[in-house]
Amino acid sequence: MPMLGTLVLAASLLILDKMLRLFEVVANEGGPIGVVFQMLANLLPEYMSLAIPLGLMLGILFAFRKLATSSELDVMRAVGLGYTRLLKVPYIITVALVILNFVLVYWVQPVSRYDYQRLAFELSSGALGASIDVGEFNSIQDRTALRIEESRDNGRELGGIFARVTDDDGDLLSISARGGRFLANADDENTIILRLTDGTIIQDEPDIDTPRVLSFSSYDLPIDLPEIEQFRDRGGAEREYILPELLQIGWNDQVDEDLRNESLASFNFRLVEVVMMLFLPLLAVALAIPPKRSTSALGVFVSVVMVVAYHKVNQYGQDVAALGLVSPLVSLWLPFVLFGALIGWMYWRVAYVPGGQAIGWLETGASVVTKKLVAVFRLMRLTGRKELKRMAEEKDGGAPDAA
Repeated sequence: MPMLGTLVLAASLLILDKMLRLFEVVANEGGPIGVVFQMLANLLPEYMSLAIPLGLMLGILFAFRKLATSSELDVMRAVGLGYTRLLKVPYIITVALVILNFVLVYWVQPVSRYDYQRLAFELSSGALGASIDVGEFNSIQDRTALRIEESRDNGRELGGIFARVTDDDGDLLSISARGGRFLANADDENTIILRLTDGTIIQDEPDIDTPRVLSFSSYDLPIDLPEIEQFRDRGGAEREYILPELLQIGWNDQVDEDLRNESLASFNFRLVEVVMMLFLPLLAVALAIPPKRSTSALGVFVSVVMVVAYHKVNQYGQDVAALGLVSPLVSLWLPFVLFGALIGWMYWRVAYVPGGQAIGWLETGASVVTKKLVAVFRLMRLTGRKELKRMAEEKDGGAPDAA
């Protein structure tokens, strides 16, 4: 449950800021609100590549921390159950999540990223049904000017409609109607029908002297929708390629060098993020065991900082490798080796050194700083109480207490 809870919380925090910005963009473009949740769903696989490692590590860390603070871990070790034996089930879960994360970076993330870009394109181009501004003149296909005074029932009922339509022959129709509604056209999906009620049509043609005036109770006005440009095929950015496609581009001498560098950087970045998950159980155990007779939660904070910092280092390494400044072996796999060696040393200190602590010096420093802060806080409270007492005595006209 801690693992699942952390996974959901991390994913929620990552998409929260993006959700607010998407709501603003969709509102400005006049698109349907439902497209926000479609776009967030397409971003979720990308955010899950960080949320899954965090959830896995914190789930294992909290499990071992609970055993350690309740002294159950000491009993298990006393009967011969070492940390390596206890990590058997956590590693089964880890392998399952590694496979899941690999599937995400292999295929799901590129496809979902492409769908996100497609939705953003359709939103900006009007393919998702951008709304008509009420109270303003709206130009459609440079042939129709439409103004609607009132909109009710989420746009289903319109009032105070004025339309001015020009055809290819120069004929001009000026239409005013009390009400109307938009209807889909089953015969032509590129045209919608504006059904008007209780209105007047003024028809003006170049070859007639006097415009014709007609009254109607119901009139269907066809409106041509603007032509929507087709969105590009998948592969407009390196994040939209699946792993074999990245490898194929990176090893193709016929491809531009910049594109090859970006493809190889993205390929190595995705792999190194997945492989690092195999070290997270060791890191979780190393930071889960507090010093004896202590309930310090400093290891939880340090674990989150280390995982997020390593993710940011990988992102920087990917950017540097994409520019062609260094090889991905240096910018991505060298930090992986160093980080893995650090985790191995921390786990060895906890598992095989009697009384060893991976972050003992941090625990000692944090304990000293905490005691100092508590002492300062207590002194401030005591000083504040004395000051309040003196002010109360002065207000009542009494002499301040000499003490």
